[in-house]
Amino acid sequence: MNTGEPPDGPTDADIAAGAKKRRLPVLEGILPVERSRLPIDILAGTTLAALGIPEVMGYAKIAGMPVVTGLYTILIPIAVFALLGSSRHLVVGADSATAAILAAGLAGLAATGSDEYVALAAGVAIVTGGVLVLARLIGLGFLADFLSRSVLIGFLTGVGIQVAMGQVAGMLGVSDGSGGTIRKFVNTLENIGDANGPTLAVSAGVLVTILGCRAIDKRIPGALIAVIGAIVVSWQLDLADDGVSVLGTVPGGLPSFGLPDVGWSDLPSLLSTVGAIVLVILAQSAATARAYAARYQESFSEDTDLIGLGAANAAAGLSGTFVVNGSPTKTQMVDGAGGRSQLATLTTGVVVLVVLLFLTGPLEYLPNAVLAAVVFLIGVELVDVSGMRGILKVRRDEFWIAVLTAVVVVVVGVEQGVVLAIIASIADYVRRGYRPPRALLVEGPRGHLHGHPLDSGMAMAPGLLVYRFGADLFYANANAFAEDLIRLAGTPGARWLCVDAAGISDVDFSGSKALGELHEELHERGVRLVLAAVNGPVRAELDRYGLTAQLGADAIFLSIDDALTAFDQLPPPSPSPSDRSPTTDDDAADSRDG
Repeated sequence: MNTGEPPDGPTDADIAAGAKKRRLPVLEGILPVERSRLPIDILAGTTLAALGIPEVMGYAKIAGMPVVTGLYTILIPIAVFALLGSSRHLVVGADSATAAILAAGLAGLAATGSDEYVALAAGVAIVTGGVLVLARLIGLGFLADFLSRSVLIGFLTGVGIQVAMGQVAGMLGVSDGSGGTIRKFVNTLENIGDANGPTLAVSAGVLVTILGCRAIDKRIPGALIAVIGAIVVSWQLDLADDGVSVLGTVPGGLPSFGLPDVGWSDLPSLLSTVGAIVLVILAQSAATARAYAARYQESFSEDTDLIGLGAANAAAGLSGTFVVNGSPTKTQMVDGAGGRSQLATLTTGVVVLVVLLFLTGPLEYLPNAVLAAVVFLIGVELVDVSGMRGILKVRRDEFWIAVLTAVVVVVVGVEQGVVLAIIASIADYVRRGYRPPRALLVEGPRGHLHGHPLDSGMAMAPGLLVYRFGADLFYANANAFAEDLIRLAGTPGARWLCVDAAGISDVDFSGSKALGELHEELHERGVRLVLAAVNGPVRAELDRYGLTAQLGADAIFLSIDDALTAFDQLPPPSPSPSDRSPTTDDDAADSRDG
């Protein structure tokens, strides 16, 4: 019977909470294990393997790596993150964006798929892992925030277009020549008359199978069905004799472990690629983990995940494969299948292990056109038309930044697109701070404050103008801030200019100088500068800059109401000489005579 009294001892929840506090930052994505959900997590992991194996083979093709290395990305790296990461949902593995960046960065350094190329790719993964751990140790995780959502949509859209265009030649069975994305695509179109009929038929069959399965039920592993079907058809009909390119022998067994054959002299040429990959991993992994933690009201640690991602990439490099990333698509696959912990991804690793040990033999019959078609669809799915439309609908300026990012990725390159994405995001932020929202505040009939354009000259009270500035006061906008207030000081009858500082959370050195100079100029004009709604940190900055003493402590108010009350207590202004009635010399003489 519940008596309403608290229990004498700790509850199960208290014990679990205490255990969590004492536990080392490992297995956070697994513990506590819910036994009732264990079969569902295992089924979700098996589903991820069925859907993900063809996908990672496609990503290996994007990266220019041997197909089997795609399977390696969801063997050891996926297990390492499951053990060391904090997110219960984030799935780590090969990813289209990082694979495309890797391919662009290694182009020209070694022949695609060669031993030297594989070694360089493994070197990139190890260095990436080290940089991610370093980012955690010195607190650089915030860099993820410098890829805005709109720019990231544009970047991934550009990657999708580039990836899709690059697979058309493989789907037709023609050569795409050499050069950049556009040049290769033009070469493909020029050679379209030489398309191989059986290859085109295989590609069409794969597309129909995958899209048809999705139309029936998205949980049906259409890509896996297409791969198995194509292997059977290729084996039975000997498609290689009809000019259909096939994978050939795929090595089975476990990957080899060890440091790649990369010298110190190779590292400088890899650093720009590593930098671009790290930024994408930071942004994409954090965004995905945040989204699923919020969906299920769970906590996670971005710092712990950085360690997990760094260790996973190091494991990828040591096991002879390429960089891994937090994958939104794989995470959604597990979530859609009901998986709610990293036990699902450990199950995926076990399934992949079985495939590597016993089932790589049939892969030699797999037509390359199958992977080209799978990758083509991956690229098409990355083209976020609805996302771009959404940006256009609400923020036309951000839409054009996203479009510019996508165009640079397609025309110039993926690495350059990442750099532009970072610069565009920062420039967009500075632009908004440079020209922030500004308004004159006036109290409405119900006591609410309403904003009006600056040129309206609207006053809160006769002689009192309240100016709202909606950004931090820093070097880029300090001059505009001062110009606004000097212009408002020319409003007839202005006595006080009150700055609503509720939107100002920081004043830098340039901003402090602008405030001091503004105070002096307004004082000469007979107008007083006061500040309202100043928060504690900003007040401390004003004290440190000496502005509190310069403006006067009585010029800084906690709220606009306080400033209005103080203004109402002022004596009425003395009439200026120009306001007095003009007198004539005769009037003055009469006055003296009287």
